Amino acid sequence: MAKKIYIHREIEGILKKVVSQFPSVVLTGPRQSGKSTLLKELFLKDYDYVSFDDPVTRERAISDPEFFLDNLKGKVIIDELQYVPQLLSYVKLRIDRQRQKRGSFIFTGSQQFNMIKNLGDTLAGRVAIMELLPFSLKEKKKVFKKKGNFNTTQEYFIHSCLRGSFPEIVVYNDIDVELWYSSYEQTYLERDIRTIYNIGSLRDFQRFMQLLAARCSQVLNFSSLSAEIGVAVNTIKRWISILEASRIIYILRPYYRNLGKRITKSPKVYFLDNGILCYLLSLKEKDYLLKGPMAGALFENFCIQETVKTIFNQGRTPNLYYIRTHNGLEIDMLIEKGGNLFPVEFKITKTPTLNMGRAIKRFRELFSRLKIMPARIISMSDKNIPLARDLSVQSIDDYLEWIKNSAAK
Repeated sequence: MAKKIYIHREIEGILKKVVSQFPSVVLTGPRQSGKSTLLKELFLKDYDYVSFDDPVTRERAISDPEFFLDNLKGKVIIDELQYVPQLLSYVKLRIDRQRQKRGSFIFTGSQQFNMIKNLGDTLAGRVAIMELLPFSLKEKKKVFKKKGNFNTTQEYFIHSCLRGSFPEIVVYNDIDVELWYSSYEQTYLERDIRTIYNIGSLRDFQRFMQLLAARCSQVLNFSSLSAEIGVAVNTIKRWISILEASRIIYILRPYYRNLGKRITKSPKVYFLDNGILCYLLSLKEKDYLLKGPMAGALFENFCIQETVKTIFNQGRTPNLYYIRTHNGLEIDMLIEKGGNLFPVEFKITKTPTLNMGRAIKRFRELFSRLKIMPARIISMSDKNIPLARDLSVQSIDDYLEWIKNSAAK
């Protein structure tokens, strides 16, 4: 059996801080993103640990939540809270009896959709909610530094497509990645989609995920998906919400505040792990990843997911948009901060040119009343290159460091 390896997570500092400030903390995120491992590493010496993944423990908590809670002494980590949501009202009573006590409960949950609603209703003002996604690029580099491989953005991009970013398959090279993702998909469908969301046809939902993968980095067309699968548009919208709540996908919404009817108002879709994305698309060839018809979309997806991870790891909510006009002008991403807009374009090339910033130039001309700040092009280049007074190429490492510092303020 392989020796257990722990890779320190970027969220550790802010997580310790909120645990010291709130009576309870919930760490959410997709299955296998490392939530339990992280909490055990940071807090197990001071906390008891119970998991509702264990059917016996789960049944005890469901049958008598108050008695179950009364038998937990001191601080406690409760794993997979979504399986026993009725526990929350008793947790509230416990917290209210000792309101000044901090860090009494730490919960984890893989399904955000229902759980966060219950938390908001029951523990308002008593809980901090944090999100842990799979390894960020910076966290993956800690693994590769130990192993002495990979240096360039291109190498990391290819690895993100072929092996993804879930801790287990990044750390342990001997795991068959296709078998791992197959098992992950089935667990997600059977335990979460069927059990929690009561989806009728798992086959239709599986087909929907594959079609969505083929549309990554694109504007969503709900009617097209509805017609192709043969379900109602409202069903498609519900399924999108489920995947978003599960942190399988990220929905990038359009920026159209007071900009009139000429702006596309449909969102774009991205997957939060390139490994799942490429598994659903059956993509395995390096040349296809770099030169195939989906290469640009895959690289854009990679950059967006790393942006989102970096912001979540600072305990913040992403303030990200895109813009597309009806005559075809599009900016891949807009970062809004303090009323300012920072345009970002993603290009799968090692030799970015000034001409690649023409959409940004046109954007400035069309929307001159907006506070548009210096723009960035993120590419396969590992160098920082000024292209114009208000446009530069930035390496993905420096770009993500800028995102981190901006989110932390």
